[in-house]
Amino acid sequence: MGDEAIQEHQRSLAAPFIFMIVATFQLAYYCLDNLKKNGSDSSEKENMMREEIKRLLKEASLMSQPSTFAQAAKLKRLAIAKEKELAKHQNLNRKDLVLYLKIVLIGKYLTYGILLIWFWRIPVAIISQQLVIPFAMLLSWKSGAVQENYTMVGIIAWLIVSARVCRYVRRACSKLS
Repeated sequence: MGDEAIQEHQRSLAAPFIFMIVATFQLAYYCLDNLKKNGSDSSEKENMMREEIKRLLKEASLMSQPSTFAQAAKLKRLAIAKEKELAKHQNLNRKDLVLYLKIVLIGKYLTYGILLIWFWRIPVAIISQQLVIPFAMLLSWKSGAVQENYTMVGIIAWLIVSARVCRYVRRACSKLS
């Protein structure tokens, strides 16, 4: 009797625990993807380089006399070199973000795989059958049959539902901001 109570308590904590894992991965992936799309915040070094490039090009454009042609060409070459250095710096930042995105994605899939193995034939949550009448068998797939007035929710269905809910909440929050 004591073992059943412990298993029931662990089962009751499994659903929120899995939901929090899914939400964490969704949030991490969204934040990194948002940084990648919008570009990471420009550092002071990048801002200084942009200002210096603008200043060099402005000085070069002011030198339009034949006697200052060599000096203007030198300033233009220097500005081009600075632009290449800036592009290299931005490319390194972008590569880091892509690497972090891949790490989060691999971690997410590994965690989902571990959760699938751990909860394969064990129900994650128990829901009243009246709430899920047409989907009872789909939700309880590989986790046990429908019992009396309750439906056992399997890990696959719970992962799918959790991911959808997290995406829906994320989209709703992103529209607000």
